[in-house]
Amino acid sequence: MFSFVLMEISQILGYFGALLIGVVLGLIGGGGSILTVPILVYLMFVNPVTATAYSLFVVGISSAFGAFQNIKKGLVDFKTAIVFSIPAFIAVYLTRKYLVPAIPSDILILSDFTLTKNIAIMIFFAIIMVLAAVSMIKKQKQQQLQESRIIKYNYPLITLEGLLVGVLTGIVGAGGGFLIIPALVLLAKLPMKKAVATSLLIIAVKSLIGFIGDVQNLQIDWSFLLFFTSISVVGIFVGTYLSNFIDGKKLKKGFGWFVLIMGIFIIIKELSS
Repeated sequence: MFSFVLMEISQILGYFGALLIGVVLGLIGGGGSILTVPILVYLMFVNPVTATAYSLFVVGISSAFGAFQNIKKGLVDFKTAIVFSIPAFIAVYLTRKYLVPAIPSDILILSDFTLTKNIAIMIFFAIIMVLAAVSMIKKQKQQQLQESRIIKYNYPLITLEGLLVGVLTGIVGAGGGFLIIPALVLLAKLPMKKAVATSLLIIAVKSLIGFIGDVQNLQIDWSFLLFFTSISVVGIFVGTYLSNFIDGKKLKKGFGWFVLIMGIFIIIKELSS
C-alpha cells in the first residue's frame, strides 16, 4: 500500500515535471528538454532507452511550437536550417535506428561493478547536462552582429557539427541547443536572435526524425506519451505568458545551476547503483 502511494505521488510529480519542461522552454527559450529524460526515468519509471526515445518526441513537438512562433515573426533562416540540418537528420536517424540498439546490455564488467547499457546512457546524459549547465551559467559576451551582415557558410565545419549534434541527440534524446546555437553564430555568422530561432526549427525536425527510428525498434505507449507531451505544450504557453512579466535571461543562470546539480546527482546515483 505504501509503495503504491509513493508511485502515485511520483507520477503526479512526473506530470508536474512535464509542465515544468514546457514552462522553462517558454520562459527562457531553451534548456527545458534537458529535464525530460531524468523526469521520465526517475519519476515515471520509464526505461532509459525508451525515455530517450520519448524525450525526442516531447522535445520535437515542444520545439515545433516555438519554431512556428518564430517563423511568424520572420526570425528563422531557412537556408541555414537546411544546410545544418541535413547531416544532423541523417546522423540522428541512423543513431536511433542502428547505433543505440547495437549497444550491448552489459558494456563492461569489473569485479563487483557492471556498466550496463542503461547506466551508461544515464551517465552520458548527465555529462551532457553538466556541459549544458556550464554554457548557461557562464557569462557570454554579447555578440553585436548586424542583421544585414552577409551570411557565409563554412560547409565542412557545419557538416561536421551537424553530424556531431545528430549523434548526440540520438543517444541522449536532448535537443542539443547549447551546441547548435554557437555553431550557427560562429559557422553561419547568424545574429544571436536568428540563431536561437533557427535552432528551434532544427531541433524540432531533427528530434522527430530521430523518433521515427525508434518507432521501428520500440513499443511506444502512445496514450502516455501524447498525454505527457500535451502537458508540456500547455507549459510552453504558460511560460510564454510569464515571459511578459519575468526576464527569462535572469532565470537562465539559476536554472543552469539547477541542471548542474541534477547532472552531478545522476552521475553519483548511477555509479553507486
